[in-house]
Amino acid sequence: MKIHSRRAVLTGATASLVLAACDNGVSSRGASTIDARVESTLSYLYTTYPDTIALRDKSTGILVMPLVTEAGLGVGGSYGRGALLVDGLPIDYYSATQASVGLQIGAQQYAHVLFFMTDDALYDFRNSPGWVAGADVQYAVNDRGGNLSTTTTTALSPVIGVVFGQAGLIAGASLRGTKYNRIIP
Repeated sequence: MKIHSRRAVLTGATASLVLAACDNGVSSRGASTIDARVESTLSYLYTTYPDTIALRDKSTGILVMPLVTEAGLGVGGSYGRGALLVDGLPIDYYSATQASVGLQIGAQQYAHVLFFMTDDALYDFRNSPGWVAGADVQYAVNDRGGNLSTTTTTALSPVIGVVFGQAGLIAGASLRGTKYNRIIP
């Protein structure tokens, strides 16, 4: 008779949650599904937060992750798929993955967009074997009026991240430590 520790049971349950969360509705239905979700996400973003239109107009590229699913129970992870747009057209498709350990329980879904504000930042992103969001990403955040605000520091950053549309039980979403890899949908 095999006796399982509480840690082993929790780890197994968490792994099951994370794997179930990875099927975030984009699955493997191809580029057309991702493109439709990207278009819908950008429409929502620009309508809800019109200040992001200025970011779009100044950026050299935009990575749109329409749906990222995050789940955790002590150990957690997130997964999503999206497209990189240059001049408004999708040129590559990417997955976003993140793993975390710590005091966490729950699940949430959200969208995020990375605005590449310089050619160098876009070049570095496209030519890395797995780009990881780190300290170089600045965030535009919601103020109390529901508008997105950027500071002078943020406006001068090579990459600006916007996280929005959060729904779920985990408070807050951060892109730090998220790894982006090019995929073929």
